[in-house]
Amino acid sequence: MPDTTPGTAVPGPYGGRRGGTAALAAALVVGGLAAGAPGTATAATGCAVTYTTSDWPGGFSAAVTVQNLGSAIDGWTLAFTFPSSGQKVTTGWSATWSQSGQNVTATNVDYNAAIATGGSVSIGFNGSWSGANPKPTAFTLNGVTCTGSTTTSSPTPSVTPTMTPTVSPSATPTVTPTTGKPTVAADGTGTYRTVQAAIDAVPTGNSSRKVITIKPGTYREIVTIPANKPYITLQGLGSSARDVLIVNNHAAGAYGTFNSATAFVNGHDSALTNLTVSNDYVEDGSTVNQQAVALNLNADRAILSNVRLLGDQDTFLINASARAYVRSSYIEGTVDFIFGDGTAVLHDCDIYEKRSSGAPITAARTDAAKPYGFLIYKSRISGATGDTTQLGRPWGPNAQVLYRESTLSSTIKTSQPWTDMSGNSWKNARFFEYRNTGAGATVNANRPQLSDAQAANYTPQKYLAGSDGWNPVS
Repeated sequence: MPDTTPGTAVPGPYGGRRGGTAALAAALVVGGLAAGAPGTATAATGCAVTYTTSDWPGGFSAAVTVQNLGSAIDGWTLAFTFPSSGQKVTTGWSATWSQSGQNVTATNVDYNAAIATGGSVSIGFNGSWSGANPKPTAFTLNGVTCTGSTTTSSPTPSVTPTMTPTVSPSATPTVTPTTGKPTVAADGTGTYRTVQAAIDAVPTGNSSRKVITIKPGTYREIVTIPANKPYITLQGLGSSARDVLIVNNHAAGAYGTFNSATAFVNGHDSALTNLTVSNDYVEDGSTVNQQAVALNLNADRAILSNVRLLGDQDTFLINASARAYVRSSYIEGTVDFIFGDGTAVLHDCDIYEKRSSGAPITAARTDAAKPYGFLIYKSRISGATGDTTQLGRPWGPNAQVLYRESTLSSTIKTSQPWTDMSGNSWKNARFFEYRNTGAGATVNANRPQLSDAQAANYTPQKYLAGSDGWNPVS
């Protein structure tokens, strides 16, 4: 995207979650109950579970470690019940998660199905809560009850939100790495040394989920998930998204904007979790050839969870073929750093304008026939300086962007948060706000607002449903 507002890049925070982290631990040590279970090589006779959470107002991240104290098993399902009806699993990793009412199950994925006697597996999820967030008190593994008592109490975190949230490394949610050999490890301890080599090994036309686990480290490469390889998950194994870094520094001057990306995700139903994708090309103060994309997304039904996207101008490109659900992630840049003609919901995300002179965050090019473009939902917008950042500008005349129920910090230009682009008037675009809060949120003639009746048609589910009824929103 062309930059018409040059300025100096200022380093910003690289966080994910806002602060207020509280650790809650529940160690459940078994009592040796014998039971047969489907998917076990022999009957398990005992299990131990450690359940630890990091909490913030309305949400939490849970790390769960399951230890097998009985016979070796090959295939497992962990089950537990949330004590409160307000507790929900939103996104998970290292297992297939499902929830019915208050009952939750996690089933192994292909790389962690086997647990030897005395061995363990670590899994986790992000969740939401209302009212209170007590820990589960009983777990079963393949039908075997893991019994015991908790080692610490479960304090209930405050439900008062921070109006201007802090984005900092210490606020990143804890994700416990899986056990066993990773798919990718730069140090040679995995099956492959590069992420691309692992993707290349997935059969063309793959019809089932393939999880590529990535050991903490820096992977300086260009990564492409091709269109003929759907259902691929790239999962970082670090304790936070910053531990796995996929990075390169291609820029528009040599490659063109679209081809400058560090990662190209084209296969439908792709997923990225617990990792960072970065383009570390550095702006030089000129207005020429500064575009440098971190993630070029063509994949339909893509899910990004606990991901950091780092760049300057044009960080995150969502193309026309893409529907994307981005949850609990962090995106930073300088100009038009969320852009394209696709459809995306950014839910519970932190978005940071790092340039001191500010610039537009979004540049949508939504087709007139598409009802939905970008939804920034229950997220937090912050920046390096006050009263400098714009919500967006229309790359195409029918651009559609909605900031809904989000916290806008004082970085937002309150009097005029939308601006024109390339002959396209923001007033003719489909730009809206709804029930935003924070120092940067206000209502005036330059800030179109949805009514309550209109807002019913602008939910995350409506944005993503398409013709197939896709609904990844928990």
